Amino acid sequence: MDTMAAADALDQDIPLFYLSKFWAKCLVGLLSVVCFANSYNGGFVFDDSEAIINNKDLREETSVSDLWLHDFWGSKLSSNASHKSYRPLTVLTFRISYALAGGLHPVGFHVINIILHCMVSVLMLEVFSLLFGGGACDKGKKILYVPKAALLSALLFAVHPVHTECVAGIVGRADLLCALFVVLSFLGYSKAQIRIHKEDHTSVFWVLISIVLAAIAMLCKEQGITVLGLNAVFDVFVICKLNMLECIQKVRRRDKTPENFSFVKKGLLSRISLLAAGGICMLYVRWSIMGTGPPAFTDVDNPASFAENLLVRVINYNYYYSLNGWLLLCPWWLCFDWSMGCIPLIKSLSDSRIMAPAALWFCLFGLMYQALFSSNGQTRRILIMGLGFLIIPFLPASNLFFRVGFVVAERVLYLPSVGYCILLTYGYSKVCKQLNNKVHYNIGKNLADQGLQTDAIKYYREAIRLNPKYVHAMNNLGNILKEKDELYEAEELLSRAVSIQSDFSAAWMNLGIVQNSLKRFEEAEKSYLTAIKYRRKYPDCYYNLGRLYADLNRHMDALNAWRNATFLKPQHSLAWNNMIILLDNTGNLAQAEAIGREALKLLPQDHSISFSLANVLGKAQKYKVWL
Repeated sequence: MDTMAAADALDQDIPLFYLSKFWAKCLVGLLSVVCFANSYNGGFVFDDSEAIINNKDLREETSVSDLWLHDFWGSKLSSNASHKSYRPLTVLTFRISYALAGGLHPVGFHVINIILHCMVSVLMLEVFSLLFGGGACDKGKKILYVPKAALLSALLFAVHPVHTECVAGIVGRADLLCALFVVLSFLGYSKAQIRIHKEDHTSVFWVLISIVLAAIAMLCKEQGITVLGLNAVFDVFVICKLNMLECIQKVRRRDKTPENFSFVKKGLLSRISLLAAGGICMLYVRWSIMGTGPPAFTDVDNPASFAENLLVRVINYNYYYSLNGWLLLCPWWLCFDWSMGCIPLIKSLSDSRIMAPAALWFCLFGLMYQALFSSNGQTRRILIMGLGFLIIPFLPASNLFFRVGFVVAERVLYLPSVGYCILLTYGYSKVCKQLNNKVHYNIGKNLADQGLQTDAIKYYREAIRLNPKYVHAMNNLGNILKEKDELYEAEELLSRAVSIQSDFSAAWMNLGIVQNSLKRFEEAEKSYLTAIKYRRKYPDCYYNLGRLYADLNRHMDALNAWRNATFLKPQHSLAWNNMIILLDNTGNLAQAEAIGREALKLLPQDHSISFSLANVLGKAQKYKVWL
């Protein structure tokens, strides 16, 4: 299935309306504003006091050049008391807001935050369209309509409650500005590979643009540098379409020739080298300005990082990760400050909370496995980018590389929530698909039971389209097509069913019937015997096997098969009757009479058996014998 077809199939599984790009952007922008509009008349709260009210960098008397030497709170970066939060561009926007408002009037500050969230949400529609559409959203109908999966993800991002701290709190502007330039950098990098005369080439211009935008994002908040990692992951797995499963298989076969690793030929190494060089330069300049000394935090800010026992630190860090995951999944309880003992440390393996990180990593490892080794290219692309957006922007807050000054902070989830929206939407599409294919299967089955085979065929076909591995729908559809004498399509469907589920006895038997009708007797016999192998007590299959043997004049085999059918199902009228007729036709009248009388004891009201036995008695000149 090509990228465009896969994107269309994904959209068909989501019960949502199509919208043009213009109206989709309007809807996303409107909802992003409506959900947070009530924060416009809020005051300066919590960290706003230090970052805005007491920050001299907002005043005219402070030189603009000093912003580049101070941290987010207005302290000198060289000071031991500095938190090393270097965000001069964010502070510059505060200064501009201060100047435009003519002083410390919070309404103007809040309105800008709401506008920034609206802009990010609308741009996210482009990001989601790119990821769900796989780059195919500029062709055909996608010019007119955004993918439904992209619209759903963008709507979820626009209204997610976990964004409250970033939008309603003025200091959250750092996260909003950072996210804005991260998205612009990502969208710019998506144009890094261009086609000239049907050959792939690297656009150095767009790579450099994305690096510049990443640097701007980092000057808004440190988290911005992580977009370089996102761009690299996008390049490897989406632009170059790296398939880990294929690579592992080639290495196992010791097939290491360059031709078999074509993704390297697409300019990947040059682009990744540019990203790496850009990242190193950005870090060097940053460290040159702010110094290499770490910020000074206390155990009140982040108690787990001060635990002496390594195991305690690891367990609690992972517990914090699970709490962040839960805030994305179920933002029922939000808090502006999770420090001051708000989350007690886990100090023992007997603490029941230890199950939370176990559940988190169980889910993450399952998603990672599917992302890397799924045979479906669309699944790999969406899951890899979903996990990439979820994990990579969160790394600076993970305590893995350096100690952070908080336990849990909802503001750092603004960018990771992009990955959450991708994963949730894709999971929702899978659930809808599973429900839909069962609904279509059940409707088809009911229609078939009523004798409305033409209508049943349509629903069975749709069930199989929604779930290409729906073996029961294949079996039932194959049966109907067999009855309509469309034998070749029936054989194809039944063959697919048994290749997917090798122990599906009913499908093996039906495949045997079709092969028998096509005069492929050896294949039919194998199919019948395979069905019996997986289902020993299968009287109908023995009956059909007997019919095959009868057609091949293997009379003893036919009688044995029918005898097995009647042994497993004594009321199997057709098997009894066929035995009588076969014995009659071969001149074994006495045996035919015995079989007929045995059958009538079990089925005294069966007229077909009575008629066959009467023919036998007539040939034996027993004209007055009572049945």
